[in-house]
Amino acid sequence: MEYKKFGRTGLDVSVAGLGCGGNSRLGQNAGKSVAESVALVREAIDLGVNIFDTAANYGTEPIVGEAIKAMPRERVVVATKAAIRKGEALIPTETVIKSLEASLRHLDTDYVDVFQPHAVPPWAYDHVREKLVPALLREKEKGKIRHIGVSETSPGDHSHSMLQRAVEDDVWEVAMLGYHMMHQQARAKIFPRTMANGIGTLIMFVVRNIFSRPGHLQKAMQELAKDGLVSAELAAQENPLDFLIHEGGASSLTDAAYRFVRHTPGADVVLFGTGSREHLRTNIESILKPPLPEADVAKLHDLFGHLQGVGLELPDHHKD
Repeated sequence: MEYKKFGRTGLDVSVAGLGCGGNSRLGQNAGKSVAESVALVREAIDLGVNIFDTAANYGTEPIVGEAIKAMPRERVVVATKAAIRKGEALIPTETVIKSLEASLRHLDTDYVDVFQPHAVPPWAYDHVREKLVPALLREKEKGKIRHIGVSETSPGDHSHSMLQRAVEDDVWEVAMLGYHMMHQQARAKIFPRTMANGIGTLIMFVVRNIFSRPGHLQKAMQELAKDGLVSAELAAQENPLDFLIHEGGASSLTDAAYRFVRHTPGADVVLFGTGSREHLRTNIESILKPPLPEADVAKLHDLFGHLQGVGLELPDHHKD
C-alpha cells in the first residue's frame, strides 16, 4: 500500500480508501451477513487500507466499528457524515450533533477522525458555515472530532459550485467530491485550490454504473452525441473507451478508471466500494498501479474534459 499526507490534517492515509456506502454498502445490499462485511473490512486493513468512509445514512457504521475494535484506534482513519437536510428542509443543528453522538456509539469509538456535513448543496452552504460549523468546532474542542470536512452533492452540483466556495474557507480540512474519467471538472476548479490550501480530498464516483455495468457507457455516449458533446463516431462504437485497454495501458475499463483518478494531482484518497473479497483485491491493485500512458490521459482530457455531470447517478438504494 502507498500512503500520503492528508492535506494539513497531519494524518497519513492510504491512497485507496474503502467506501462503505454506494451501491454495495460493504455487501449488505447483496445480502451479505454482517459477519461477512466485518471480515471484508478487516481484510482491507490487512491489505493496508487505513481510511474508511461511512455515514449515518449508510447503515454501515456498526460494521466498521466491529471491524476496528480489536486493533489500536490510531491505526485507522474513520470518516463519517451526517445529513444536513431532508429534501429541501434543513435539519436543525442540534439534530446533526445528535447524529454525531449516534455515530460514535455505532462506531464504538470516542472520536471520529473526519466528520462531514453530508451532500451539501450550494443553497445550504451559508447555513452550514454560519450555523453548523460553530457547533462542530465545539465538538472538536471536546475531542469528539479530530478534523472537519465537507461533502458535496455531486449529482446535484455538477460544477462544484459549493466546493468552489468551501475550498477558500479555512475551517475545512477535508473535501469529498465526485471525479472520474468523464467528469473532470475538479481538475481545474477544485484540485489546484485544495492543494494550495492544504485540504485533503476524498474522491467518490470513480467507478459507478457508467464504467461497471454493461450498456451504461454506450447509452451515456449516445445521449452526449445527441447533444453534440461527443462525436457521433465515438458514440457509435460498441466499446468507446477501448483505446484505453492495450499492452502497456489498462487491463480493463475499471482499471483505467481507478488509475486515471489516482494519478490526478490533488486526488488524495480514491474511494472504492465492494462487497467482494476478489474485487477488494483487484480494486486495490488497480489503484496501486502506475499512471496510464500519457497519450491515453491526454486523449481522455481532450475527449471529455469539457463534460460535467456525466455518470453521477445516486446509489441504487438511495431514497432521497
